[in-house]
Amino acid sequence: MRNIVNILISFVLVFSLGCGKKEKTTQKPIKMAVEFVAHAASAHIARAKGWFKQAGLNIVAYDNYITGMALAAALTRGDIDASYICLIPAISTYKNGGVKIKVVCGTHKYGYGLVVNSKKVKTVKDLMNKNIQIACSQEGSPVDVLMNKMIEKYNLNGIKNKVLRMPPPETLVLLKTGQIDAGFFPEQFPSMAVQDGFKELLSAKDLWKDMEGSVLVVKDELIKKHPEIVQKLVNITKRGIEFIYKHPDEASKIVADALTVTGKNIYPLKVSKIAEKLTIKSDAIKRSLSSQMICSSDIDIKMVQQEIDYMYKLGYIKEKFNAKEIVDLQFLK
Repeated sequence: MRNIVNILISFVLVFSLGCGKKEKTTQKPIKMAVEFVAHAASAHIARAKGWFKQAGLNIVAYDNYITGMALAAALTRGDIDASYICLIPAISTYKNGGVKIKVVCGTHKYGYGLVVNSKKVKTVKDLMNKNIQIACSQEGSPVDVLMNKMIEKYNLNGIKNKVLRMPPPETLVLLKTGQIDAGFFPEQFPSMAVQDGFKELLSAKDLWKDMEGSVLVVKDELIKKHPEIVQKLVNITKRGIEFIYKHPDEASKIVADALTVTGKNIYPLKVSKIAEKLTIKSDAIKRSLSSQMICSSDIDIKMVQQEIDYMYKLGYIKEKFNAKEIVDLQFLK
């Protein structure tokens, strides 16, 4: 009898310890959205590894958007609770869209580049030549803002009049088929182009020192009602970034797999059809994560203010505001 009791006690202890590895699932359903690029690497890794579920988070939606601007539009019209998004469209969402969000964590710095056909474009000044076609995302996007930095730095006044506006996958397809000669992209697209023999003429590092790239934003309401959920999201993001540095090859493979378009709904859907034509290799993702971006959860509020002020200068937000309005650093402490 005593042996049976001991066996039962042992079973209960083992079962309890095993269950302790997984936290109780929260009742709050969380709708999440991410950019379908390497910028959201930490989120893609966390999802693949099951970390959201392990933390007890009830993720009921994980929507992918091909650009930060498309995601910003979704934030404005929808009920997304948390998103991994470039800082510049997040600022637009807050100020122009009136969406009450807070930046609670960073994901990376830099992460954008200008890629050219080196047979036709040798220097930045060559972009001014009439026969050179250049493409960039829509006005107000991070790469468009960087293009404005380039125009100022190299005195390329007038170049915007000939810029073709299109999403990154389309830009890469046209570059590869010789229909354009240069394109501004978010990572992983510059790294994919370099892999195909094109040259990265400028990166974000050349145009804006310490530029904050992407961030984790959450609705104000989530902070007020469920701060424990926000803390978990920040912790998971930091864990993902740590994984990138400790396991670069595995991280690159996971992200490359996560960014494979086939069979997935990527918004807007028409861009998804174009993206299906592109093959993403883990080597390109590794270049993105290891050299083109500095993956970090830190937020420099002075840099956030710089980006706010520059967007106002360009007319992309209707008024200046204090960066402290949109940044909440309590969860990084």
